[in-house]
Amino acid sequence: MQATIPMPPVDLTVIAPMLTVFCWATALLLIDLFFIAEDQKRVTGYLAILGFAVAALVALPLWGTESSTFSGMVVLDSFALILTWIFLLVGAISIAIALDYLPRQGIEQGEFYPLIMFAVGGMLLLAQGSNLIVLFLGVELLSITLYILTGFAYPRLTSEEAAMKYLILGAFAAGFFVYGIALIYGQTGTVQLFSVEAGQASIAEYLSRQTFVAADQMLLIAGSGLVLVAFGFKMALVPFHMWTPDVYEGSPTPVAAFMSVGTKGAALAALLRILTLALSELQAIWVPVLSALAVLTMLVGNIGALAQPNVKRMLAYSSVGHAGYILLGILAANDRGAQGFLFYLLAYGLTNLGAFAVLIALEQRGESAWSLDEFAGLWQRQPYLSIAMAVFMLSLAGVPPTAGFIAKFYVFTAAWEAGLGGLALVGVLTSAIAVFFYLRVIIRMFMHEPVREIVPPLHRAVTIGIGISVLGTILFGLIPTPIVDLVQRSVIALGS
Repeated sequence: MQATIPMPPVDLTVIAPMLTVFCWATALLLIDLFFIAEDQKRVTGYLAILGFAVAALVALPLWGTESSTFSGMVVLDSFALILTWIFLLVGAISIAIALDYLPRQGIEQGEFYPLIMFAVGGMLLLAQGSNLIVLFLGVELLSITLYILTGFAYPRLTSEEAAMKYLILGAFAAGFFVYGIALIYGQTGTVQLFSVEAGQASIAEYLSRQTFVAADQMLLIAGSGLVLVAFGFKMALVPFHMWTPDVYEGSPTPVAAFMSVGTKGAALAALLRILTLALSELQAIWVPVLSALAVLTMLVGNIGALAQPNVKRMLAYSSVGHAGYILLGILAANDRGAQGFLFYLLAYGLTNLGAFAVLIALEQRGESAWSLDEFAGLWQRQPYLSIAMAVFMLSLAGVPPTAGFIAKFYVFTAAWEAGLGGLALVGVLTSAIAVFFYLRVIIRMFMHEPVREIVPPLHRAVTIGIGISVLGTILFGLIPTPIVDLVQRSVIALGS
């Protein structure tokens, strides 16, 4: 009699938005190859944006659903759904601002848009994963697509150099992740983060059924540390941030914009589940370690940005600093911290994508426009762009009434309520430092004479992308209540 391997029940509705993105991207590759002419590649981009819209609509009926599939390795809850909508929005805006950039730089290839979709699919997998192996698959899918996208400006040497640096360091980070998973499994006998089904073995269940003694759990502690190193690289936490300025500067600007928001957000979302749901019993160990990383990240990111005359590198260091601010929401380890994480991710996503979109609007074929001098007198040359950039800079600085102010207020108060007043104080002080280099851009735009007369015409898609970012940045700053209510309901689901 032949033995059969029982197959776990699979509920495809749990992964319906993610499945939509993957299937759409695969179909789009074939459509682009066989049906879209070389001079019509923008059609592929528009179809990719449509795919994101369809995936967002597919997710709508799932609101309020709490379910899992693949033996609990992938979960669906309101927390994951909000992250899904944020990542889909990030992907759509990233493609919109790339529609004019790619042909203007002479690097337009139809594969760019499906690659962005596959990267977003990896981000969705990180948002829904409740198993370390699934999270590793999500990280690698996201990373492999970004390696390709970073070097997409071939044969530009800076792009190839950025891709090589990112690939080599990313491979090391993947090695840390795999080794960490092996050590955790060796100690606990499972790679499941938390029990989704009755009687299911998990890391959280392992820690809850015994008195924790550090000397007896060294494999688990060491493995958790290695996993943290891997995520620290993806989030660009200090001291794992050294790749960030060079990779952002060398990669195509839409890719840098996408990485600055999407990669950071997806990695932080996965880390939030790992720390608060799987390793909550080890809070006394990981809170001091992450607190030190958060302080270093906020200080190095903001101080490093002070010395940058290159706006693209300034935004790279700024993204490092903001990773420290978002980390405060995770460190709070309470509902308000998780709420602050979601709100900060949305606000930062809109703001940073908009700032990079302005850089794209100023770039011409084969020519960068990243120096502070390029922004001199922008108010006289392009008032719309100057106002938009001013809004984004003020939001990144945390000036009211922008969404950035509400986001920082949220995570700082969450840290304060959790007894991390020192971290909140460091956050406030580094935010004050950041005001200097953000205001420096605004002063150049409005108070200096122009040094460059030629301003390329704005493409409609770039204009729409900047407009959506400006509208969201202002609207969520003035009327944050609907978004706050939404994230509060999602966090209730996360903790249930």
